[in-house]
Amino acid sequence: MATHTPNVELEEVEPETAVELYLESRRYECSQSTVSNHRYRLGHFTRWCEQGNLQQMSEMSGRKAEEYRQWRRRDGDLAPVTIEQQIRTFRVFLQYCESNEWVRPGIHEKVLVPDVSAQEKSRNDHIDADTADRVLSYLKRYHYGSTRHVLFHLLWHTGIRTGAARALDTDDWHPNEGYLSIRHRPDTETPLKLKERGERNLSIINSDLATVLTDYIRDMRPEVTDEHGREPLIASKQGRMHPTNIQRHIYVVTRPCHYGQPCPHDRDPDECEATPTRSASKCPSSVSPHPIRRSAITEHLNQDVPKEVASERMAVSVKTLEQHYDARTKEDKRELRRDYLGGI
Repeated sequence: MATHTPNVELEEVEPETAVELYLESRRYECSQSTVSNHRYRLGHFTRWCEQGNLQQMSEMSGRKAEEYRQWRRRDGDLAPVTIEQQIRTFRVFLQYCESNEWVRPGIHEKVLVPDVSAQEKSRNDHIDADTADRVLSYLKRYHYGSTRHVLFHLLWHTGIRTGAARALDTDDWHPNEGYLSIRHRPDTETPLKLKERGERNLSIINSDLATVLTDYIRDMRPEVTDEHGREPLIASKQGRMHPTNIQRHIYVVTRPCHYGQPCPHDRDPDECEATPTRSASKCPSSVSPHPIRRSAITEHLNQDVPKEVASERMAVSVKTLEQHYDARTKEDKRELRRDYLGGI
């Protein structure tokens, strides 16, 4: 027997207001980076609304939702996984609107989230160990103890998130014991993605990194505090480094021309659009911090670090590690198993 949706008197709310209220509600449930991602994804929805497609959320219907979904696919020229993430966030947003009686009940169920394979969900961007070694050799020789040197070496050796790297203070480095304290400090604007669950003491077993951390703090780090009186480890002259600048540093150092390699894209560095620091991301070979994390985790696994150990070190569940971060091929895994079982 068919069921009928009861009539509901909807409140008139403009799309932009609905998005802001949704984002505010998520602040109490999600990390700052997750809220920022949702803000970016839903920004496309408000842009679509501003083009005359929707003035009030009460106008939303299954057909309108499908029109937006198809518009986003055409407008963005996006990878399948990106479309999946954006439409999934849109669906959750509509469900929130329904709970507040701004949208008729059941609309979110009509939104079709694209199916994306596990392979597509795992990002292809990566940096292999040989490339990382070349980057580090160049930085050690020509930019020893610089912020870029410390930042890249830290991300590569530990696989931590940029949010965790940004949250570090100088006194979180314990040189005598050889570890970093990673702590969740939301009251002073350095939350961890996993909050208290992300707190841990992180061993620095690479002697070069341990040495450069100490040298950087003693000799090279800008003598600044942030607005809370803390001394950030990853610092600029203005204080604690902004996430955008952390990302920019990684884009810069991973350009092949930066670490002395010929351009694989046959570009002239004097004319290349990616040569200026602010445009480094335009280099097809440069990578952002997240592929560094993914590649670092893969390298740990390649070195026979058990998944459970890598999981705790990188603050990521074994399931998520296997689905999103383990970039080894089936042949890589077979070779590792063969070496491991060689004595049997």
